Amino acid sequence: MVAHAEIRVVHRGGSKINFREPVITNDSRFLLCASGESVKVYSSSSEECVHDLQGHTDLVSGIVRNPSNHLQVYSCSADGTVRLWDFTDGILIKTFIIGYPIYSIYVSENHGGVVFVVVPMANDKSSELFQLVAVHLPRSEDQEVEARELSAVLCDVRPSGAASFGREGEYIAAAKGLQLEVFFFKKQKSYRFFLKPGNKKWAKNAFTCVSCHPKEDCIATGHEDGKIRLWRNFNQKKEYTYSTLHWHHGAVNTLQFTPEGTNLLSGGIESVLVQWRYTQETQMDFLPRLGGAITHIAVSPDGSLFCTSHSDNKITIIQSCVKVSAVIQGLVKGEGVRTNLMIDPRSKALVLNGKPGHLQFYSLHRDKLLYNLDIVQQEYIHEEGLDQFEVVRAAFDTRGDWLATVEERTQKGSELEINLKMWAYDEKTQSFVLNTTVTAPHDDQITAMCFSPSPETTMLVTISFDGHFKAWLLADNSDTTEGASWSCDFVGGYHLLKPGCCCFSADGSLLAVGFQEVVTVWSPSWELLTTLSQPPGAIRDLCFGRLSCSKYLLGTSTKNQLCCWNLLTCSLEWSTPVDVSLLQADPLSENMAAFCSQSGCSDLFVFKPSEPLPLYSQRALCTGKVQHAVFAPRDQMLESCEEHAQWLNRSQLYFLTQHMDLMTFSTKSEEDRLLASSKRLMVDDSVAVTPFYLLLGKHRQQQEALTNPMAERIQLPQGSIAIKELLYTPAHVLPSASFLCSMFVRSLLISSSPAREEKEPVEEEMESEEEDSEGEAELRDARQDLGGSAAWGPGEELGAPALTKAQERELRRVKHFDHSWLSSLLEC
Repeated sequence: MVAHAEIRVVHRGGSKINFREPVITNDSRFLLCASGESVKVYSSSSEECVHDLQGHTDLVSGIVRNPSNHLQVYSCSADGTVRLWDFTDGILIKTFIIGYPIYSIYVSENHGGVVFVVVPMANDKSSELFQLVAVHLPRSEDQEVEARELSAVLCDVRPSGAASFGREGEYIAAAKGLQLEVFFFKKQKSYRFFLKPGNKKWAKNAFTCVSCHPKEDCIATGHEDGKIRLWRNFNQKKEYTYSTLHWHHGAVNTLQFTPEGTNLLSGGIESVLVQWRYTQETQMDFLPRLGGAITHIAVSPDGSLFCTSHSDNKITIIQSCVKVSAVIQGLVKGEGVRTNLMIDPRSKALVLNGKPGHLQFYSLHRDKLLYNLDIVQQEYIHEEGLDQFEVVRAAFDTRGDWLATVEERTQKGSELEINLKMWAYDEKTQSFVLNTTVTAPHDDQITAMCFSPSPETTMLVTISFDGHFKAWLLADNSDTTEGASWSCDFVGGYHLLKPGCCCFSADGSLLAVGFQEVVTVWSPSWELLTTLSQPPGAIRDLCFGRLSCSKYLLGTSTKNQLCCWNLLTCSLEWSTPVDVSLLQADPLSENMAAFCSQSGCSDLFVFKPSEPLPLYSQRALCTGKVQHAVFAPRDQMLESCEEHAQWLNRSQLYFLTQHMDLMTFSTKSEEDRLLASSKRLMVDDSVAVTPFYLLLGKHRQQQEALTNPMAERIQLPQGSIAIKELLYTPAHVLPSASFLCSMFVRSLLISSSPAREEKEPVEEEMESEEEDSEGEAELRDARQDLGGSAAWGPGEELGAPALTKAQERELRRVKHFDHSWLSSLLEC
């Protein structure tokens, strides 16, 4: 019986890696960061994701090193748990159930067995008041342990980024608003310091971040006006002092002292890492042009490696504030996605707006940015209020040979500038190359465009608020040396109405264009076939059915109507009153997804146009309207899904929330498969080729199979129990090396008995062949003596039943035996 497949909405692929401060391991080999519901472990040298620590069921909100074990980290999540991981092996060691949503986590070497977490003051995710509490982690052999012993430390704190331990854990400082609070653990007493709002123009004294000196009594705080304050003598409220540093012209987003406290690092909107010399604040070092605004700074325990998180979902790894050594780029999420979400037919990558003036190609399977395509091809100037070209539309053809983009710029007191560009895929560079640029293709904004899926012609249709739709055709210049060229083949309209949407049928034989309240259907020869009636309201979206439902055309209207027309009868098949914000069709099945808005939330309905009942529905999917979604084809088709989850078999549905979070749907069986695959020990091809690797690796097995055909019969010892125990068991729980040595060495020895047993049948077979030839010669001589034909069989000659080959072989073997010992017995 198939297990019940519960469908969950999860963050998988394209999650934020700049959500919280990353963690650098003690040996500076790995970088750990929170990414959706998992913890990503990256190599600091190769930028590759080594492990994906999965287990949390909600957003991971913090990561810290385990002070008592440098090979372990703690992670906290909004699911109310703290989990302990062995990040080198990618293994979950223990889960501590807190019972409250957790938003940050802190640890100190002086507080063994205790973690400090930020939880809401009321047990509710919607609470706006937070407190810092100490959680005593109980010692237990169970993998899941309840940790209910909580003690409040600070009240009314920020959910993240505003607390720091000082002087080896003697006190903790937290900042919020205009208040700085310092709590001393020995005294069990806290001091509060306040700043005035600021009477001067542009004065903003509110705290933004805090960092404590690791050796001395000094607290550094960042502020909205770009100033940094160094607080001293704060153990006595009346005698405290502070000095001010100022370089940033915007808010100071993050501060971090180096492990020895010799330098202070700061970052903000300027994308410049500033290094201040402690006690010599006039001496500063700068590392400019790091990309987006700096949101977090992390330092390795030995101080040799820095890393900065940026607002464009990027992590930059820096060697001692001198040189950028690696860049880990996540999915870039700007203020809006004007191109919608698309899937590249060739690479199966997710394509959408990236950096200003660029399209980003992001691999959802590998969760990695493949490359950026510069569309505007102009230098972007970071200046507020400056009008620059933006990429607003993009579309792929069916095979992925062509990409069409639209860029526009609006300047005050001037006309709208629009460029339509055609990009051809280049096999050599494995990217798109600009082929054609059309200046001012329409007189007004282009609202939508799509390629015809017909294999006979390559055609692009664009529609605009100027009241026209245009068909752009690729000319066949294969006989000339000029190459491909595009030209306008047709300009259409309908009663001076403004078109709002368009869509081709699956075979490209029909084009539907929505002109306000009228749906028009056109043939490839640009003949108006019919117009479809529908309830009042302008057409917002159109979508043809696929496969067995290709006779249906669906549309949504601004009057909260979802309509389905039958193209064979040219009549309205059915309609339902629902506010559909987005309608998306699965290209590999008949399924359609409709995102509906209701009461400030979005609902999802998955259905087939031919059936009245939905296949799947989920209420309150997320807050706000879902404006962008796409079906991505799977690499492997899911199996053993229940009926209500069959729509996830071929394609996976991704959508963007109003907070720019990329979400998808997952079943329990799929999560179990991913969890099992993440626990396997994967040997990367870049690993050094050692004798041990050659013994166990795939290269030797493949090479021997090609060079020596007999090598397939000899099984290498990689499947032995000893080697599996040695490779798949965490190092800290393995028995002593002396215990494993003898068993491991014996497993490497290959027994010679199988080879001897294989040789014996070969020799016997060779002997039998010789005997066959000798026996056949004798039989031929006997037949010739009898005057018979050589074609007769033994049974026909002698009148006896025919013998099998095995019986004949056995008789020949007996014939060749030495029977001389019988004569000696007879003589006796």
